[in-house]
Amino acid sequence: MDKFAAREKEVFGALETLVHSKCDFAVIGGYAVNAYALPRFSVDCDLVASEDGARKIGKVLLSCGFNRVPPPKHAPYVNFVRLEKEVMPNIIAAFDILYEKVHDRQSGATFAADWIFSHSSIVSLPAKTFAGQMKVRVIDADALFVMKFCCARATDIRDIFMLCDKVKGWDWVRAELAARVDLAVQHRKIMQKVSGAEFRKDLGGVYGYVEPAAFGKRLKILESAFKIS
Repeated sequence: MDKFAAREKEVFGALETLVHSKCDFAVIGGYAVNAYALPRFSVDCDLVASEDGARKIGKVLLSCGFNRVPPPKHAPYVNFVRLEKEVMPNIIAAFDILYEKVHDRQSGATFAADWIFSHSSIVSLPAKTFAGQMKVRVIDADALFVMKFCCARATDIRDIFMLCDKVKGWDWVRAELAARVDLAVQHRKIMQKVSGAEFRKDLGGVYGYVEPAAFGKRLKILESAFKIS
């Protein structure tokens, strides 16, 4: 089996077990993006839960063969636990369980678990490497856009670009962002990146070929959504 498919199938199998075990959580991060944009590979699956919910999730994942490991030194978030499972030699499936809140180290933005749950719903989450999908609670596209816009790392900017045409409430998005970051500075940083000569190549390396018309459409959306730069 392909190493990427092996990892993704392990993650999907664990998610199904968590759902059947009636664990309360919401998917955020790269796997959440796959619910709304072209599916991409993601190294780990990020879940948000209450502190009690995180403990239950941890126990279920331990029963699935995952092991708790120290979080990476340069992890983007605080307040989380990581569990990993080797599915093939040197191929690791991983879950990051963020409890009570998501606090981004770089921007300082904080998102309470209640905020994430209130802006989430049960949707179909598709797989990238095999013909499968599952129903699971995932953060809504607008809220996911807000979180990734605040972080604005290279991977986040690619996701922002692919998510922007799925945003439904721009007034709400702008208000949420303005309460957390310097919106003008962040927008300028993102536009510099997506307008750069290498961005389309970088995007294609993650998402595959994006047609010029679709690329141009998203670029215009990001240019016009924030009339502040």
